[in-house]
Amino acid sequence: MKTMPLASIWLRARLLASSWSPVAAGAALLLVLAIALLLWLVQARDLLARQHDLARRMAALPPPVVKAAPPATANQNLAAFYDALGERRYAEQQVRSLFGLASKAGLVLHDGEYKMGYDRNARVYTYQVNLPLKGSYRALWQFAMDALLAIPFASLDEISFRRDAIGEANVEARMRLTLYLTDAPRGGGQ
Repeated sequence: MKTMPLASIWLRARLLASSWSPVAAGAALLLVLAIALLLWLVQARDLLARQHDLARRMAALPPPVVKAAPPATANQNLAAFYDALGERRYAEQQVRSLFGLASKAGLVLHDGEYKMGYDRNARVYTYQVNLPLKGSYRALWQFAMDALLAIPFASLDEISFRRDAIGEANVEARMRLTLYLTDAPRGGGQ
């Protein structure tokens, strides 16, 4: 079998094209493009049919079973509760952090009222903090949210607002927070 060099093939194609009229050459080019398009469409249709069959088979399969983690036992929940408690010896530091958060929020905070207690049933100490605050409504709520984020063992038990006049920007508020504490070091459980 004889092989033709590429230059020779190119020369023969140019000679053949120059012997045709431009209309015939354009028609031949369109015919070649149409055949290539048909071949591509047939392949695309086959691919689309295979994808459709695969999707139909996947839809017919039962959904995968997601195995949920078993719920925590009562003992695990109780241990998590005690692990989340703050340490009683740091209660004053937590109150100082409340004063710092109030200052950061632009609130006026005078001395609060503090009361330590012990819940025998839960075996936790409670430290109630009543804070008289003054500032904008938005700053008061921001302080409340920041306090709960900064002290995860605190609860916001009560908040009350008072405004002297409708147009006044500052609001007086009383906020009662309870800190839940333990004598055991953090992470020690009970």
